[in-house]
Amino acid sequence: MKKGKWLFPGLPAFLFILISCSGPLDWPQSPLYNFEKGKSGITQPADSESVLREIAGHYAHYDVVAYEDTTTRTIMRTFIISYGFTDFYMESGRLMQSDRFVHAEQKLSRKNAESVFSDEAVQAIKPRVREVELFLKDGVWNIYSPESPSLLGIEGDPMKPLSTDPNDPNLTDPDKDGHPGVTVQISVGKFFRGEIYLTRREIFSNYLTMNNNGTLSGYVIDRSEQFVVGASKKILNQESNNFQHPDKGLNPVLLVKIDPEIDTPEELMEIRNDIFPEEPEFRRRKN
Repeated sequence: MKKGKWLFPGLPAFLFILISCSGPLDWPQSPLYNFEKGKSGITQPADSESVLREIAGHYAHYDVVAYEDTTTRTIMRTFIISYGFTDFYMESGRLMQSDRFVHAEQKLSRKNAESVFSDEAVQAIKPRVREVELFLKDGVWNIYSPESPSLLGIEGDPMKPLSTDPNDPNLTDPDKDGHPGVTVQISVGKFFRGEIYLTRREIFSNYLTMNNNGTLSGYVIDRSEQFVVGASKKILNQESNNFQHPDKGLNPVLLVKIDPEIDTPEELMEIRNDIFPEEPEFRRRKN
């Protein structure tokens, strides 16, 4: 599912000169998960009307997007893990999807480096409601959620390329911390702290499969754009070349239908361990 995989860590190359020159931790084995499909003997609905009724509902949302940055001294790998809610509903005979994100974790392939994106910034992401495509393939129902660009940290037309003017009058402060754009906090061990201020054009799409146990799972494709409008330290005010890893198994999404009354960040994180798998971790290199 293409989640405006909203977050995309743009860490400048020189920052990691401060880090050990040893190589980054390795990606874990792909796929990260083999989601439970339910009993194989269960037959999926044969007609689209029945499928639409079954899919419609309120879901807890979990997805992972894997990135690599080749501008760093050695390759920097990152996982962005996002939590939120997804709703499917019918409107004028069309199946619509709406997402709302509430929390995210960033994991870097350097043990002494951390990057944090506040819940306020995550919750400021406003993906547009869009119509999704339902289709049958090899006897299994699938959903394609197309790109629905949205802006973060700046106003304007989300269908146009992201502005690269650090003084653009349309800059906003969605996380309300007094800085333009949204803030990413950077730390390296105990000796370096700083902030990067970003604007984002979220461009995600999702491919989902209807599982026999009622969940929806698939993968995320991210073509988002990002611009660094400023930083707390001059050495952080640089662009980076961060891109999504092409392995679909490293970019999974899982939707679990839940009670419509569960609708706050606190309620979602309270049931997180009961409905979602463990977050992925990077692996140490084998000697």
